[in-house]
Amino acid sequence: MLLGVTLRFFPANFLLRTIQVHSRCCISLSFPSYSLPLGDGRTISKPSTYSIVHGSTNQGETNFLRLLSLCCKTTDLKQFKSLLILHGLMEDKFLVGEFFRFCFHLDSPELALSSFQKIEKPSLLLQNILVRCLSNHGLFDDLLSIYIKCQKSGCQADNFTFPFVIKACSGLGDYRTGKGIHCIVLKKGFEYNLVVQTALIGMYAKVGDLATSRLIFDRIPQPDLVAWNALLAGYSLNGRYWEAVKIFRRIQIMGLNPNASTLASIIPVCTSLRALHIGKIFHGSAVKFGVASDESLEPALISMYGGCGDLSDARRFFDFLPERNVIVWNALISTFTQNQKSSDALEAFKQMIQENMQPNAVSFVAVIPSCENFGDIDCGESLHAHAIKDGLECQTSVATAFLSMHAKLGNLDSAELLFHGIPERNLLSWNSMISGYVQNGLWELGLNMFHNLRLMGFTPDSISMVSVLSACTRSDDIRLGKSAHAFTIRSRLDFNLNVSNALLAFYSDSDQLPYALKLFNKIQKRNVVTWNILISRCVHSGHIGNAVELLQQMQQADVELNLVTMISILPSYCKSENLVQGMAIHGHAIKAGYISDVSLVNALISMYLNCGELHSGRLLFEAMPEKSVVSWNALITGYRNHNLNREVIVCFCQMITEDQNPNFVTLLNILPVCWTELQGKSIHAYAIRTGAVSEPPLLTSLMLMYARFESVHLCHSLFEMADKNNISIWNTMMSVHVHSKNAKAAIATFSEMLQKKMEPDHVTVLTLISACIHLSSLDIALCTMGYIICKGFENDVVIGNALIDLHARCGNISTARKIFDSLIGRDSVSWSVIINGYGMHGDGETALSLFSEMKLSGVGPDDVTFISILSACSHAGLVEQGVMLFNSMVDHGVQPRMEHYACMVDLLGRTGHLHEAYALVKRLPYKPSMSLLESLLGACSIHSNIDLGEQIGRWLFEMDPGNSRLYVMLSNIYAAAGRWMDASRVRSDMEERRLRKVPGFSLLEVGGHRNG
Repeated sequence: MLLGVTLRFFPANFLLRTIQVHSRCCISLSFPSYSLPLGDGRTISKPSTYSIVHGSTNQGETNFLRLLSLCCKTTDLKQFKSLLILHGLMEDKFLVGEFFRFCFHLDSPELALSSFQKIEKPSLLLQNILVRCLSNHGLFDDLLSIYIKCQKSGCQADNFTFPFVIKACSGLGDYRTGKGIHCIVLKKGFEYNLVVQTALIGMYAKVGDLATSRLIFDRIPQPDLVAWNALLAGYSLNGRYWEAVKIFRRIQIMGLNPNASTLASIIPVCTSLRALHIGKIFHGSAVKFGVASDESLEPALISMYGGCGDLSDARRFFDFLPERNVIVWNALISTFTQNQKSSDALEAFKQMIQENMQPNAVSFVAVIPSCENFGDIDCGESLHAHAIKDGLECQTSVATAFLSMHAKLGNLDSAELLFHGIPERNLLSWNSMISGYVQNGLWELGLNMFHNLRLMGFTPDSISMVSVLSACTRSDDIRLGKSAHAFTIRSRLDFNLNVSNALLAFYSDSDQLPYALKLFNKIQKRNVVTWNILISRCVHSGHIGNAVELLQQMQQADVELNLVTMISILPSYCKSENLVQGMAIHGHAIKAGYISDVSLVNALISMYLNCGELHSGRLLFEAMPEKSVVSWNALITGYRNHNLNREVIVCFCQMITEDQNPNFVTLLNILPVCWTELQGKSIHAYAIRTGAVSEPPLLTSLMLMYARFESVHLCHSLFEMADKNNISIWNTMMSVHVHSKNAKAAIATFSEMLQKKMEPDHVTVLTLISACIHLSSLDIALCTMGYIICKGFENDVVIGNALIDLHARCGNISTARKIFDSLIGRDSVSWSVIINGYGMHGDGETALSLFSEMKLSGVGPDDVTFISILSACSHAGLVEQGVMLFNSMVDHGVQPRMEHYACMVDLLGRTGHLHEAYALVKRLPYKPSMSLLESLLGACSIHSNIDLGEQIGRWLFEMDPGNSRLYVMLSNIYAAAGRWMDASRVRSDMEERRLRKVPGFSLLEVGGHRNG
């Protein structure tokens, strides 16, 4: 009896029983057909079916192939390997090659690898079989190891080997090894092989070296569609979206019909560009060329519609699909998750199960982040139960996704339990746990986990190093971060762009901007993230010029500005002269389709208000369909910065009316503009109700508000309730005492702070100096200076300026000059303070000399400098020099203010030029101040000019009839001129108004005693 059967990997026991029952059975063994090169121009072609007659005397190879076909698990393969060794068939290239293929088919690549490693001189055929299998399974590290072993053993590579080796370098992002393989390709003469060239194009493109990728492509005489697709994928992957669109058009011009791979590369570009209209054109092209139903395009189109925000079309396209596999379900779920539509993602997952579609690992990975967005641990636990039911809980990707979910929700105990429950932890598992610790601020545990990873024999990858560098950034440990940098260089990971960006972020966030700029210049291939990191840091640290210059370089490098770029650069446009640049960013945002983003609109509102375009900022605010609390804060902050206090209060009331809950930033803006203490108390009550009062910035703002209304006891109450470990609380309390003219209490607070072992900062020191200035005590000034030197603050220019002012006001001008001379970087304030000090001491000549020296040093005088030098001229009676300096102010770009006119009036009045002083007052472009007129009245008293004194007196009485000092000064003028009746009349008027003379006192204390 002849029985024909076809066997395709049936269980071994079934096959053996079949063979035993039928003595003469014809068995047809089915394998995939293929061709393999031998390296000498010949190829071996294997048919798809082998016929074996049981009981016949066929050769041994056929019998072993039959036995191999019976293997269905790893243990069977191990037994088969033992038979090969026993019969000495490990040298049979074809039989061993089939064995390797079966190992990968049964998910036992380690068995094939261990067997290959024992072959002393592997053949080209075996090398190529194993290289291809490893590549198909994504085992790129092992692939490179096999290639290196073969090279060392003398086995040469050919045009079949090199594409897979190059693909491995591409998959690992190993730029250096890839360049080395390219050199070997050139040396071996395979540089003109189209398949090798295409692999090189893909490799260079993937690592970001588009210039080399394009150079190789341009050398191909007639590139086929595969080469075009490799180049297109490279531009798409590296964010060169518009160039990718141009390449797609070029493919069509060349007469090549795009296939599914072409469209699969170009369609995601539309997602990144948010160019839905272009995406629809590509969708039409897919229909035109008959590939719209391709399994790789259907999920890409769903992702494209969803990525462009058109969730309705994404759902409609999905609903009209004739057949839905698990891949398109996963694309839909992922689209909802990425658009923060967590409920829709979970509903789609539920519908998928109801339609009897079995979810796979990707399904769970796509839906689990929706639970993170919800912050719903119960939902995550339900999904976890479902994964256990489906037997997917032990898959690394699923376990990692659940681990990540628990970590992001702060449930680290569950994350650790999951981590330790993974039977075979791989590098991805370790990376997820490290990332979980770092994200929750436990950077020390994250670094310990990294240490354990290395002890377990794992080689860290770029993802590991990104997490480690993030931990170093959070730890604020420069040495630790530099050690991590050294490790990346030693591990050859410094060429990875993600690692380079993480290093850039570390140096930037650690205030190591010179290092960051140096590293930035070394990064050969940058992406938009690279530029954004440095631009954002420059803006944050106040290096606005560097940020703007980087933006210009970014545009010159043809890197498209994305949403993060625009949000990062907009705060640098904060002056009226920056308005045009800010408007250009606004226009670019509209063109790129980002204008609907709330965060960007908030940044634009702030930009317009900071640049003085209040109307434009308000219009943009009003046009917002949905306003966040940040939107209201942007508007309120802009109004407050322009001292539009009424508008601030109106906006705040409108915000409350529209049921928008203010946050502590809102309250920080409202407190300084409160008109009454009652308003401030209302804000205080609201902060207590919402729990925002615990925020240190708000607490200090409340203290300053109460100080403004002279309620120092309430400031004390807040201070006693505050966390004393925060230096800003101590600084605020000291400032409150200084503001309330209680300098001794400020110094007592500073002393108490030191007893609590608190370390002062720059603000503490400046507040302490301010208190010393109020006391005018030389002893305390010297003690303060000693403490500042002890703590190392003396090299700070701002503190140095304050010390110069302190010693000058305490009468110690020589010490003030020594401090000034020791300053390394003097600014305009330094010069103004020392000039003012000499002016207070009546040394006008030295003050003028310093003013000239200041201009020669390249520091331009500002309005404060002119007040100091004019005051010095006044005290020294240098009329001509004072007039000349006053007239030169405009030449230095300084418009005279009331203070400058007051100095000139005082100068002219002191020197007896009363009529010139009065004429200057009459020519004032605005109403004269009380102090200016009092100065002129005092000059009239000194120089006994009764007529002019009477005119000035009448002017002052109209402005302030309750000022007793005016009556005393006018009475003294009459008395000095012998007009006793008029003097008596003025005194009588003063008594009738019940006004009293304010007693005089000295401001200078030396050795603890006041000189009266």
